[in-house]
Amino acid sequence: MEEPEHIAQVLEGVKKGLMQQDSALLKELSNQTIHCACTVQDIGSITIAVLVYALSKLVERKDYAKVRNWGVFVKRFNSFLDLAIKAAKDDNEKKYEEYLAQARRALTSISVNLKPYIEEVIHKASINKASKVYEHGISLGQTSHILGVTQWELTEYMGQSQRGEEYNRTLDVRKRAKTALEFFS
Repeated sequence: MEEPEHIAQVLEGVKKGLMQQDSALLKELSNQTIHCACTVQDIGSITIAVLVYALSKLVERKDYAKVRNWGVFVKRFNSFLDLAIKAAKDDNEKKYEEYLAQARRALTSISVNLKPYIEEVIHKASINKASKVYEHGISLGQTSHILGVTQWELTEYMGQSQRGEEYNRTLDVRKRAKTALEFFS
């Protein structure tokens, strides 16, 4: 687990962003968390990054308006974040991850009608964050495993994004050909 003070700061920011329906703040916190998670490969931080990114999409697209008890959900979700902050400060990684899992379950269960949509948003958020992890130099296999997406989904996403083209341009044609020959020999 990364340092408890940083975790507390991020989770407090998430609570604030969620209460204020600030999708830009939520996205920034998600990106910040994924950057930190890559250096220590902390599962809790990656979970936070995915959840927060999914929440930012729900807020950005105004999907929260479709949820009848959005305010109740925000209070419940934030209470799990409070518990996660306390567990992080107490250096109780097991409880910390447990509270994050409860927060994820709270998100996926906020509306029966929206459940498939929210699960899809979380899945796409996982793929998006996997691409960010991969950008930080973590292997494709490890990244796929950590975020629970297939290597195929990740490579397809990377190929569709501008970032995928950047990776192809990092090696010139001769180096790519040499690498391919080494791979197949």
